[in-house]
Amino acid sequence: MCGIVGVFGHSPVSQVLYDSLTMLQHRGQDAAGIATSFLNRFYLHKSNGLVNEVFDATAMATLLGDMGIGHVRYPTAGCASVAEAQPFYVNSPHGIVFAHNGNLTNVDEIIHTVFEKDLRHLNTRSDSEVMLNVFAHALAKREVINPTPEDIFAAAEDTHSICKGGYAVVAMISAVGIVAFRDLNGIRPLVIGKRVEYGRTSYMVASESVALQVGGFELIRDLEPGETIFIDIHGKLHTHLTTLPHRKAPCLFEFVYLARPDSVVDGISVYQARINMGIKLADKIRSEWPDEPIDVVVPIPSTSRTSALEIANHLGKPYREGFVRNRYVGRTFIMPGQAQRRQSIRRKLNPIPQEFEGKNVLLVDDSIVRGTTIREIISMTRELGAKKVYVCSASPMVLYPNVYGIDMPSRAELVACGKTLEQLAEEIGADKVIFQDLNDLKEAVTACAPSITEFETSIFDGHYITGDITDEYLRSLEAQRNDAAKRTEDVANHITRNLAAHL
Repeated sequence: MCGIVGVFGHSPVSQVLYDSLTMLQHRGQDAAGIATSFLNRFYLHKSNGLVNEVFDATAMATLLGDMGIGHVRYPTAGCASVAEAQPFYVNSPHGIVFAHNGNLTNVDEIIHTVFEKDLRHLNTRSDSEVMLNVFAHALAKREVINPTPEDIFAAAEDTHSICKGGYAVVAMISAVGIVAFRDLNGIRPLVIGKRVEYGRTSYMVASESVALQVGGFELIRDLEPGETIFIDIHGKLHTHLTTLPHRKAPCLFEFVYLARPDSVVDGISVYQARINMGIKLADKIRSEWPDEPIDVVVPIPSTSRTSALEIANHLGKPYREGFVRNRYVGRTFIMPGQAQRRQSIRRKLNPIPQEFEGKNVLLVDDSIVRGTTIREIISMTRELGAKKVYVCSASPMVLYPNVYGIDMPSRAELVACGKTLEQLAEEIGADKVIFQDLNDLKEAVTACAPSITEFETSIFDGHYITGDITDEYLRSLEAQRNDAAKRTEDVANHITRNLAAHL
């Protein structure tokens, strides 16, 4: 899960890119980067940290030009290395900078079959750099000095035919324009918007519609699965829909947790979808727990607030903000390591004691993944004198690894995996737990956009929509991406940095 943005304008775009990345900060808090173009030169600044930490006035002053792209990153593999911060750059053909959200499921195959033949060099382990080189080689094969829209679309088609998985991409080609495309299943989101000033139209592509608003851009629509958009150097918009097999199946977890509530993704209001989730879950609680004495409904900030309020309203119970969130601590789900997540929870949430003492508390979470957050919160709730602690989740049980760009790589790290509801409740310290049914979750989302009937739901049901995921692949992924592997690579990179500093 990362955030991407690209802007073609008629005035300097660095501030617009910066502002848009701050609106996408929830999608990645490990690193940020911006690349712009001026007089056929690229200007790039990227580093580890939040957007406001990476870019100061000096850095912003160097980002010249009227078109550019940006990226916020969280790592799904390896360590939080500066070398893997995006955008990435290759100098041939033309000069391309590239930013990517998602994950390729056939990276090893691409490296061993394509790159050994194409003789292109990889400097990191990032699948984003792999994909950049696939696209660059596909464009180089056209052997043209001034690529036409047809050349750009052919290169994107070649990329789709080689790269499998979930991805949204934005790229900038020197003296050519901005390119953006979305995977063949539409798993990862991508939107386009426009802004008209003094008779001239500027364009923005971004992971979520909320990034458009801060710069005064109007949402046009979402890109279709397999669609490529090309904004040429003269500001003309060209579009192409793939001729390869494709279908719309967006990631269902985007609506549960990843996207901001004020975004519209694939025509679906995330806020309204979460209201619907609360209504569905309240109906299930009323049906399955008719005799449980719930005194108060408390959300776990901040993603679950919308659903929790609807649950309280439909159950006729008081809704209380029992926890105050420290806005200066990032999302624990996307922190690169279990120890770091655990240490951050009590710094992130501070309880209001009077909302818990002597009460039967229903805690509402958007999802339960590793169990780290909910376990600590239940512990805090009991320390403050709650009589009983019930837990409900606006999404179903997370039982399977994600392979399309969300950091859920290992079944062993998923707290609900292999457990009954009773065993899970005991594991996290709750009196009872209840989860949204998958069909109810789908209905809550499709109620906002009835034309969308299929979703990527692998974390809930183990069905991988790209059809290329084997048990062997999942075992390999787990070995590369579990927390133990991340800790090992973090140590290795720390040693490398210290050695470099003394050379």
